[in-house]
Amino acid sequence: MQNFITVERLAPKRREATQRIKDFREIYEIMSKEEASSQAGRCIQCGDPFCHSKCPLHNFIPFWLRSTHRYDEKLSFALSNESNPYPEITGRICPHDRLCEGDCTLNDGHGAITIGAIETFISENGFKHGLRPEFPGITTTKTVAVIGAGPAGIAAATYLLRAGIAVSMYERQNRPGGLLTYGIPGFKLEKEVVFRRIRWLEEAGMRLHVNTEVGKDISFDAIASTHDAVFVSIGAETSRRPNLANDSASGVVMAIDFLRSIQQKLFQESKGAIVDVKGRNVVVVGGGDTAMDCIRSSIREGAKSVTCLYRRDKHNMPGSKKEFKNALEEGAEFLYNVSPKEVLINSDGKAIGIEMQKTILGDKDAAGRQNVEVVKGSDFRVDADVIVFALGFSPSVPEFLSENGIEVNKWGGIIVNERFETTKPGIYAGGDCKRGSDLVVTAAAEGKKAAQAMIDALLK
Repeated sequence: MQNFITVERLAPKRREATQRIKDFREIYEIMSKEEASSQAGRCIQCGDPFCHSKCPLHNFIPFWLRSTHRYDEKLSFALSNESNPYPEITGRICPHDRLCEGDCTLNDGHGAITIGAIETFISENGFKHGLRPEFPGITTTKTVAVIGAGPAGIAAATYLLRAGIAVSMYERQNRPGGLLTYGIPGFKLEKEVVFRRIRWLEEAGMRLHVNTEVGKDISFDAIASTHDAVFVSIGAETSRRPNLANDSASGVVMAIDFLRSIQQKLFQESKGAIVDVKGRNVVVVGGGDTAMDCIRSSIREGAKSVTCLYRRDKHNMPGSKKEFKNALEEGAEFLYNVSPKEVLINSDGKAIGIEMQKTILGDKDAAGRQNVEVVKGSDFRVDADVIVFALGFSPSVPEFLSENGIEVNKWGGIIVNERFETTKPGIYAGGDCKRGSDLVVTAAAEGKKAAQAMIDALLK
C-alpha cells in the first residue's frame, strides 16, 4: 500500500467522444484487475479516513481498497456490498469529486484515488466470478410494503430482505428503478445494471408490482392493512418551473419530462421523445448533473447545436466535474453568468429563443454562496428551437398522503421523525420525497436507515 509516490491517479478509460455520441451505452470501461489493484495500492490507510466520513453510506473504503490491492476478491466484494445496497451503481453515478474522492487525503498534491471506478470494478469482477449479494430468505412472519421502486426504495428493500422480512414493492412505471431507470441516461448507467439488482431482490423474496399506482390502481389502505409497515419512497418528480413569460410554449420542456420520454422511446414504450431535437438548436438552462444529462442526451438525439445557459460562473457549477468535461468533449457549448428573462415565441406560439440577462456574483448568502445579481440593461437574445429547463425538482404530493394523515412540510417533503416514521404510525418515508431532490447515494443512505428503524420496530 501507499504507492502514491510512484503510481499516479488513473482515471477509467472512456470511449472516444465521436463514437460514444452515437448511442446511449455507457462511456466508461471497467478497470482491469491489475489497474484496480495498482490504483487501490495508492491508499495511505488514513487513521481517520475522510473518504469514509464524506460518503453518505459511510462505505468501508480503505478496507476494500486494501483487499483489492491484495487481490482478495471475495473480501473486497463482501465489504463493498455490506454497507451499500448497490455499489456497482454508486460506483458509476456518484459525483465522487464532491464526496469520497473530493475528501481523499491524496488530493493534496498527488491526485485522489479513483475510488468510484474501483468500487464498480469490485462488483462487476465479483459478478463475473459468480459472487452474488447474500440473503437469508424470508425467515420472519413480518411484511413491509415499499411504495416506489427508486433508489431509496431499493435500498430499504435490500436491508429488509437481509433481515428476513418479506417485501412487496409497488411501482407506477412499466419498469422498476425510478430515477435510476427513467431519469439517469444509459450512457451513465445502463439499465440492465439496475434490473439485475432488482432480479436478485425478487430471488430473495421480494414481490414486485409494476404499473401499479397507489391511490389509483390500488388504495393505500389496501396496502397498509395487509403489511406490518409501509415505506414511502416516491421521489421528487415535480419540476421547478422558471415562472417566465411563455414558459409553457411549444418547444419548451422540463428536464425530467425530457429525459423520461427519451428513455421510454428507447424502451419502445412510446413512439418518440416528448420533443424532437433532431437537427434543431437546443438550449438547456441549468448547471447541475441533470442539465448535463439533458445536454448529452440532446447530442445523441441528433441536435444541431446544444448550449448550456448558467446563471453563475464555471467555478460555481453544482454538477460533477466529470459530467461537465464529458459534455464539453461531446460538443456542448456553455454560456456563463446569464439568467433567463422570457421565452420568445412566434405567431404560432412556438419557442424561437430566450431573452437572457447578464449576471454578476455579489455578496455571500447564509450558506456561504454568492448571490446572483442581474446587470441592468444587459438583455440579449439566444435563438433556440427547443428550450429545456433543468432547475431541480420538488417532491410530488399525491392525495393518498393527506387522506391517510401523512403530513408534509411547506415545500411538500414528507415529515418524519428521527426513526424516519411519518406522522402516521407504522408508515415510514425517505429519499427525495422526504428531503427534496438530492443524490442517489443520499437516498440509498436514507432507505438503509429507514429499513433499520423498521427492523428494530418489527423484530424487537
